[in-house]
Amino acid sequence: MKLAEVKNHLKNLKTISFQLPDGELVPGHFHVTEVGNVSKHFIDCGGVIRKEEVVNFQLWNANDYDHRLHPEKLVQIIELSEEKLNIDENLAVEVEYQGRSIETFTLEFDGAKFLLVNKQTDCLAKDQCGIPAEKPKLKMANLNSTNTCTPGGGCC
Repeated sequence: MKLAEVKNHLKNLKTISFQLPDGELVPGHFHVTEVGNVSKHFIDCGGVIRKEEVVNFQLWNANDYDHRLHPEKLVQIIELSEEKLNIDENLAVEVEYQGRSIETFTLEFDGAKFLLVNKQTDCLAKDQCGIPAEKPKLKMANLNSTNTCTPGGGCC
């Protein structure tokens, strides 16, 4: 999800909620401790130099149970970040949240709450690394049965 989409969704909400991939909600007293512009400049295993840039939100829980971040306040924080850090609203948003370690998620919206979606690692140069393309999965029921052996047919 792009930063501009996040701001548009926030403008239509009365409360903010984030749902983890297992369905659990991030406690309502979370803080957004950082809004940042993260740039990654790297070389993949095939030797291709790449750059990625995302907007990063860091969510954090404190023992501040009376704290509730309102949508309009988060919009203000985002707009300040855009101005001061020169953040492009067309960048994708990633969210950091404390699990067993710092976990990073992509972001989706279901009409009422923001969904934290697990990220996966991937090889960006499969063709250079000799990793074979995935074979298509076939259902046995869909295979043509005209070339099959039958008892007494002499083909087995």
